Amino acid sequence: MKKFALTILVSCLATTAVSQNMDEIADLEVLPGWRTADGSHMAGLRITLAPGWKTYWRAPGDGGIPMQFTLTGSENLNGAEFRWPTPEVFYQSGLRSVGYTDGVVIPMVISPNDRTDDIAVSGQVTIGVCEEICVPMTFDVSAILPPQGQRDGSIVAALVDRPETAREAGVTAATCRLVPSSDGFEITTQVSMPGLRGNEEVVIETADPTVWVSEPDVSISGGQVTAVSDLVPMGTGGFALDRSGVRITILGNGRAIDVQGCTGG
Repeated sequence: MKKFALTILVSCLATTAVSQNMDEIADLEVLPGWRTADGSHMAGLRITLAPGWKTYWRAPGDGGIPMQFTLTGSENLNGAEFRWPTPEVFYQSGLRSVGYTDGVVIPMVISPNDRTDDIAVSGQVTIGVCEEICVPMTFDVSAILPPQGQRDGSIVAALVDRPETAREAGVTAATCRLVPSSDGFEITTQVSMPGLRGNEEVVIETADPTVWVSEPDVSISGGQVTAVSDLVPMGTGGFALDRSGVRITILGNGRAIDVQGCTGG
């Protein structure tokens, strides 16, 4: 299948010199994919990393760098949404990060304005990569996604490697309790489900990107995983939390469970 050339632009946050040439650390390819039955287009981003390097998940953790994706130069494109494969959890210098080793294919569901025409994707993708130091790398991307595209096995495999839903994992309850703090709220989430081994990690997200969520304190007992985090708005003033927009991801033992929404607890 044809792959589209990318121009790489690199910036570096690290104070230590990178021993490798930047173009040897990471490569990014657009996988053109195929048009689906509902008229959307299933494409993918393939990130390939040098041995020992990592890149990051949707919520990268305090030790990670979030992906940034802009498509300002695109044509026949109404929106795009990522489908993130199951990530791993890493610790480095006392900080937690969530992501992938060696590389990853991230499926993209793209909505065209005209379902029968080509989609011209043009923009930039910035990813974080990390070995002993962490480096943001920005790629210019340009690709044509034709309506007669073909299914790509690597995209299909990444779609299969998705987190389980709450229903699939047998979650019986998901609650969240809020207590005001000096600079926001403390949130306590509790998820009841079978199969917990006691070593799971938890990621808490909100629907508001301006709210910072601290790494949680996690405890597991009696078929229930409890996580306590601080929620702090990055702007001035207060904020209201929509419990339906709280997203709890439980990670560990080669699986991920995606719990969307919680009730008052």
